[in-house]
Amino acid sequence: MARGQGGGDGVKFLDQAKVHVRSGDGGNGCVSFRREKFLEFGGPDGGNGGRGGDVWVEAVDGLNTLIDYRYRQHFKAERGHDGAGRDRTGRDGEDIVLKVPVGTEVLDDDQETVIADLTRVGERVRLARGGNGGFGNTHFKSSTNRAPRRANPGQTGSEFAVWLRLKLIADAGLVGLPNAGKSTFLAAVSAARPKIADYPFTTLHPNLGVAAIDGTEFVLADIPGLIEGAHEGAGLGDRFLGHVERCSVLLHLVDATGEDPTAAYRTVRHELEAYAHGLTDKPEIIALSKIDAVAEDERARLRDALAAATGKEPLLLSSASGEGVATALRALRATIDVGRTARQQEAAPPKESWRP
Repeated sequence: MARGQGGGDGVKFLDQAKVHVRSGDGGNGCVSFRREKFLEFGGPDGGNGGRGGDVWVEAVDGLNTLIDYRYRQHFKAERGHDGAGRDRTGRDGEDIVLKVPVGTEVLDDDQETVIADLTRVGERVRLARGGNGGFGNTHFKSSTNRAPRRANPGQTGSEFAVWLRLKLIADAGLVGLPNAGKSTFLAAVSAARPKIADYPFTTLHPNLGVAAIDGTEFVLADIPGLIEGAHEGAGLGDRFLGHVERCSVLLHLVDATGEDPTAAYRTVRHELEAYAHGLTDKPEIIALSKIDAVAEDERARLRDALAAATGKEPLLLSSASGEGVATALRALRATIDVGRTARQQEAAPPKESWRP
């Protein structure tokens, strides 16, 4: 019903959940007649029923996981209240709002049709409209029918299931094989404190940090390490590749101390290509990491080999010593600015309502 990394980390981070929603039924109309001692002519005075509550989904600040939807999957808006005598209309049912992190997609039950993509704080979409209230007998009064004895029931609300899928909002994404130095880089340039250790898959869920350079800031995401076959479910990569989709640029870290840095680069690049969704179209900055542990002549050899294989001049950096870190951040910042300008020019007004 819900997808996230198992164990302790799964409780902290959940990026997909299925929820069932139901809008409120409309209240029933009322059949009533005015009966007063000193009123010679009475008449129908039954009020209309109130509208049923709507179901909304809204992106709010302060959330970075869908964990709330692990323990509660059913959401029902309030039913509209029935009409009453003396032409009293029933109260409308209360709406219900599903609060989600910025970056959440809402998908139909087929998990393919995107209903809404909430990328800004305060953006909201109505998933289901409540049923209209029924007419009371006052509505049916006419010159030929002075005492109608009929009222309408309220309309039934909508009920269906949707999927919530979180894709982190980050300006730049860190990709690379396990132990390529992604978490160390994130810790070096931001206040984030991801788990760091000398074994694969230290990072079990994406981490976000705010990096600063030359008086400007941007959001950096550490995506758990990819391995060969990640797009088919191997390792952890397929679970988190979706979080890279929103990044303007990828910083591809290649471990300079590994057996074959060029082969490591190709492995990750192949997984990005196999996953598709435009990941290979994103600007990519390549960097040889952990160069503090490599001799000067070996650095040059690795850099030349990687440049020949990729067609790009790789950066050299060490998160431990700080060498090349500022250069990498400036390169990321420049690319992010270009992408941000392009998105602003293409921005369309948000969709407000999905179902009628």
